Amino acid sequence: MERDGMEGNNLLHFLDTPSAHYRLNCDGFEAENDADDRSDASDPDPANSRELLECLLNQPANKFCADCGIPDPKWAALPFGAFICIKCSGTHRSLGVHISKVISVNLDEWTDEEVHCLAESGGNSVVNTRYEAFLPENKKIKQDCSTEERNDFIRKKYQFQQFVCDPQFSCPLPLNKKHAQDKHQQHNSNKHGFGHAFRNSWRKKDSDSKGLKKMSDVGMIEFVGLIKVNILKGTDLAVRDVMSSDPYVMINLGHQSMKTKVIKNTLNPIWNERLMLSIPDPIPPLKLQVFDKDTFSSDDRMGEADVDIRPLIAATKEHENSTINELTELYRWSASEDSNGVLAKDSVICIANGKVKQEITLKLQNVERGELEIEIECVPLSQ
Repeated sequence: MERDGMEGNNLLHFLDTPSAHYRLNCDGFEAENDADDRSDASDPDPANSRELLECLLNQPANKFCADCGIPDPKWAALPFGAFICIKCSGTHRSLGVHISKVISVNLDEWTDEEVHCLAESGGNSVVNTRYEAFLPENKKIKQDCSTEERNDFIRKKYQFQQFVCDPQFSCPLPLNKKHAQDKHQQHNSNKHGFGHAFRNSWRKKDSDSKGLKKMSDVGMIEFVGLIKVNILKGTDLAVRDVMSSDPYVMINLGHQSMKTKVIKNTLNPIWNERLMLSIPDPIPPLKLQVFDKDTFSSDDRMGEADVDIRPLIAATKEHENSTINELTELYRWSASEDSNGVLAKDSVICIANGKVKQEITLKLQNVERGELEIEIECVPLSQ
């Protein structure tokens, strides 16, 4: 729904970073709720968050991907408030969470705050009115466009915001304020609890051109699905402080990186934290690294391990339309026969309720001791 004539067509309002725009929506929602609470604290919540999310999906403009028009999008680019398809979600993920945070409508658990912030942004119609205001005729990508065309369009639309202003006028983005904005965003992200995603460093000016080239290369990658990595717990980890450690886990898949929260002062941390990455083609190994968080020096290494996710992907494709409801074991790898010495226990791929998962307990490598327990699940593009 258009609000107040797009705020008087003040396009400069939309030249702020997407995260700042999202922050304004969140803050506005919180302030509005606080006012409502003060006016009548006894009023019940007017709608369930899941029902509100379904209501947003059923709006006409939100029934098609905001970027390419594919019907029935099941993903959301939360900073912008756009509903997108899984193909476009891969490119959004490659932009980095400081630009676009992608959440699955069905696979992720939404907080009330996330749902209402999405509602406040206005949906696909408002997003495209803003970010395609001066899109040249016939330049909108189509459903059957190539990967290169999809990536190029999405980067121009969201990262560089080339279609926000009339190209006849000078309307540069405030790139010189990027570092300050990122710091402010990181503080705000922690405030709202939107995860602990790893950010690539752009601190050195002489590496800017290399960084942009690397981002461009990432955008050319074809994604074959998604992998959910549930970091469960660590056991008997190495000591890196005086008597203990402050461990966290970083995962890498191709050019993508994410990390868990830091667990203070323990050698047996319990994270139970789920991270999600896009699976590029060709499929690289999933790399896991454990670090000890230090305040005044670089973080200390506490071991690492690589996981070949190709067997899980193959099993997922094989049983994609399975109707098996009971927990059923599909494959088992014996720790005693592991030539790489990575498995601490037998690893099992099993299926239940149509979901194929693999449980793995890893012996951390290049460290004196420590194990890491994870569970991984592959989500094919068809979902």
